Amino acid sequence: MRFGMWSVRSLYRAGSLTAAARELAIYILDLACVLEVRWDKGGTVRAGNYNFVYGKGNENHQLGKGFFLQTTE
Repeated sequence: MRFGMWSVRSLYRAGSLTAAARELAIYILDLACVLEVRWDKGGTVRAGNYNFVYGKGNENHQLGKGFFLQTTE
């Protein structure tokens, strides 16, 4: 397994989640922790070959952490 960590600065802009998933696929990472997600809720989203699991930031779109987990499909 290949692991990584990335301070993305923000996934709040449109299309940034997909762009981040494409970048992770280039490096063939199985699991990547990302910081500064800046989403105000928690949940799971599918992005390319990854499931993105993220935690709650705050209502001002600051903070927040998440993980990209490569799917086995």
